[in-house]
Amino acid sequence: MSYQAPPTLLELAMKNLLSNEALAISVLQQLPTEFFPSLFKEAFKCRYMKILTAMVAVWPFACLPVGSMMKVSDVMILQAILSGVDIMLTDKAHFRRSKLRVLELRNVHNVFWDVWPGVEGLDCCKGTLSQKHTANGHFRYAVRRLLKVVTDFDLRSDLDEEQAYLLHWAQKRKGSVRLCCMKMSICVTPLDIIITVLKTFQPEYIEELELSTNWSLVTLSHFAPFFGQMRNLRRFHLARIYMNTNKAVNTLANKEEKCAARFISQIAKLNCLQHLSMNGVYFSSGHMKQLFRSVKSPLETLSISLCQVSQSDLKQVSQCQRFFHLKNLNLFGVALFNLCPSHLLFLVKNVGDTLQSLELEHCRMGDSHLRALLPALSQCLQLTRVNLYDNDLSMPILRELLQSMTNLSKLTEEFYPAPLECYAERGGILVEKFARLCPDLMDILRSKRQPKKVSFGTEFCPQCFQRCVYDQKTRLCRCFP
Repeated sequence: MSYQAPPTLLELAMKNLLSNEALAISVLQQLPTEFFPSLFKEAFKCRYMKILTAMVAVWPFACLPVGSMMKVSDVMILQAILSGVDIMLTDKAHFRRSKLRVLELRNVHNVFWDVWPGVEGLDCCKGTLSQKHTANGHFRYAVRRLLKVVTDFDLRSDLDEEQAYLLHWAQKRKGSVRLCCMKMSICVTPLDIIITVLKTFQPEYIEELELSTNWSLVTLSHFAPFFGQMRNLRRFHLARIYMNTNKAVNTLANKEEKCAARFISQIAKLNCLQHLSMNGVYFSSGHMKQLFRSVKSPLETLSISLCQVSQSDLKQVSQCQRFFHLKNLNLFGVALFNLCPSHLLFLVKNVGDTLQSLELEHCRMGDSHLRALLPALSQCLQLTRVNLYDNDLSMPILRELLQSMTNLSKLTEEFYPAPLECYAERGGILVEKFARLCPDLMDILRSKRQPKKVSFGTEFCPQCFQRCVYDQKTRLCRCFP
């Protein structure tokens, strides 16, 4: 028989109060501060909209992290919350008494609801906003008495109902509310909508930007002025930017060159950038070098996936000191087999003291390329993850590789390609060889250390799009009986 604890006196009092809407609203200003979080959560759960509005208007803490309770889009809840803010802003008596300075709308866990919020110094929005101090030591927003509304924005083809309502509300209250977006994702969104959004938000508060649009270089250049204002950007992911491949019209080609240069030049203004990622971006070699030269801050992550990288591009990266402290290097789908390995070797050697993750999947490197990398790779003592799937390596070079990796004690994830000897002349998988050779390779690692997660994988099967994998046991793709 299950035992259910009886409700506490606090729970009984709270439910009794919420059952009488008029009474609950009338006594809010007399309630003890410690009663507010529990009462707010119950009112939110039961959707007492008028009580929520009234509670926001007299919220007794500096921050209201309501976004952590808004697991799904709910425009009615948002309207109730913002109506409470309106009361606070328009009623002078409410505004003088109110302590609310930050309305947190991001859907992230917040310790405010778990810890007694009355403890001195508890900041429910710690790390949310850059804290700029004035001469007397107070935060600038405390002096200006502007309410900060903090959110993330995921823009798809059009604004959803909740996004449209928030933007319209903020546009009408520019003098008293500062709308701050910390993380913005833009995917196949018309440029006019994006411009409207960025004119409402303040771009300098954006810390993470994902731009995946299928834009042309001309359209990208129109976005450039807003991009250059994102002075606090730490993470930038750029994907699916294409250029016109018809070079018959020289004027068009020249225009695209100038448009690309205009956008890339803005990167020099991003002094806080730490993580740079590009996926399917078609810049010319000259523009890639311009991009790498434009990076002004030391990067922790450099990710270049499915992009054309020339020998001179790789040389530029290997010689740039801003890339000498990388923790994560990803060159997925970069055709390294066409490039001299000396520049990649130089880069790996320079990041040996800091590198934690190395992704060289689908680079089609051969034995000679990997053999050149082995001395530098064996000195990456901080490495925790390495992925070399889809490189064309023979059994002898794989043995050399694994022997050189045996002293990398921090490795927790290792992904190696199945040796070339496991393939037939026409590309089919020789199952018996695969099942015999991969355990032999695993034994090399086991003889020196206890590997945690190690896999040897074939290329993807063209029929079922799965790999055959050996990771303690042989697992074949669906096409094998």
